[in-house]
Amino acid sequence: MQVQSMNFKARATEKLADVRLQATLKSVKGNFIDKRAKAITQLDDFEGTRDAAVAIRDKVLNNLDVWLEAFEKKATARGATVYWAENAEEVNRLVIEIAKRHNCKKAIKGKSMVSEETALNDALTAAGVTPIETDLGEYVVQISNSTPSHIIAPIVHLSKEEVSELFEKVHHLPRKTDITEMTHEARGILRPHFLDADMGISGGNFFIAETGSVALFSNEGNIRMSTTMPKVHVAISGIEKIVPTLEDFSTLTRLLPRSATGQSIANYVSLLTGPRALGELDGPEHMYFILVDNGRTGLVGSDMQEMLRCIRCGACMNHCPVYHQIGGHAYGWVYPGPMGSVLTPAYVGIENAIDLPNASTLCGECHVVCPVKIPLPDLMRKLREKQVDKKLRPKHERIALNVWSWVAQRPLLYGFGSKIAMRIMQKMSNKNNMITNLPFGSGWTAGRDFPAPAGKTFRELYAQKQNGEKSSAKIALQKP
Repeated sequence: MQVQSMNFKARATEKLADVRLQATLKSVKGNFIDKRAKAITQLDDFEGTRDAAVAIRDKVLNNLDVWLEAFEKKATARGATVYWAENAEEVNRLVIEIAKRHNCKKAIKGKSMVSEETALNDALTAAGVTPIETDLGEYVVQISNSTPSHIIAPIVHLSKEEVSELFEKVHHLPRKTDITEMTHEARGILRPHFLDADMGISGGNFFIAETGSVALFSNEGNIRMSTTMPKVHVAISGIEKIVPTLEDFSTLTRLLPRSATGQSIANYVSLLTGPRALGELDGPEHMYFILVDNGRTGLVGSDMQEMLRCIRCGACMNHCPVYHQIGGHAYGWVYPGPMGSVLTPAYVGIENAIDLPNASTLCGECHVVCPVKIPLPDLMRKLREKQVDKKLRPKHERIALNVWSWVAQRPLLYGFGSKIAMRIMQKMSNKNNMITNLPFGSGWTAGRDFPAPAGKTFRELYAQKQNGEKSSAKIALQKP
């Protein structure tokens, strides 16, 4: 997936003006937030479970090489083959080599954000292997030649009518408008692909070191068909997705579905260990794991390491007021929302995602709802500091901040300047006490009116109130 994060401002402006998109994004607020709030009350000790999850994730990250080697040893002992990929190109090369080795011509895929990172579908197509997305949302994305706008709900940006029109165009069947009928239509189109595909590709919610297994969550059942019916199964995930034990996995299982979709557990939870054994009736003949770096080791041991705790639930974007207004595509790469505002600069370079760390109100809601307590606002602040240190921000912005810093360090000057500014801004207001055009702040007033200040600084108003209270108290004391 091509990185477009350097165009965030232009893309965000476009999405804000998209009336249709604004209507569809309301479902994020209505569905995910309320369901999560209800689901977490089902846990006797939600905060204690979060603390345990943080400890599990940190345990792995602090000794990542040890747990990766433990996973490789167990997975190999169960008959799987483990590969390591340093970057996107290596991931695609390995998958294509596996396909050629087993003469695979069609690959059915479960949802995998890492395969979005590497643009795997394009690489497979160029190599003569037909990729078919089997997650309903990802399938719609694929046939529309688009990209996901959410890591859990890939087509949250599309309306039912748009999907209906797309199905009619691609499937060449009479148009349906009922969601159940549309789902059955998609199932009918996908079912033959499950039956004749010779390679299955999945992501991996977690790789379990204790057993050499991949754990997968799904609500549609397509994952089980994608991983057990073809003769070859390739599971691809980031190196940070290792979990030490099955007990640790069970702890994370209590949090992931609740944080993602508001379910106590996903409809399907699959633990897949090795290829089909002698006497087993289903499962692949060959199983491969590809553990992907693609920028992740750069975060290990750095001030960004906490970001690697992420379990890809999407709760941060579900609660983000910025995401609610612009959707996922504005962020310009695989990961949108607050998680993307940190991951994208960390993975592709801060110079290629210059505005993402600023795509936040810093309200802190993303940190509050994160099941593994990633301090996303703090990480975005650190990225902002790095931008300033590397002089990546526009020159006029750096000059303005330096001037403000110089003045702020001189209280008398700052106080005098504030008095002047408050009085000028008050005179700029209209009869409704609003400012419609703010010099040096057109980015604000171009889309909204700015409330005018009271004409006095906070210090002046506070002193005035204190004096008034003292006067009232004095008068009260003077009464006989």
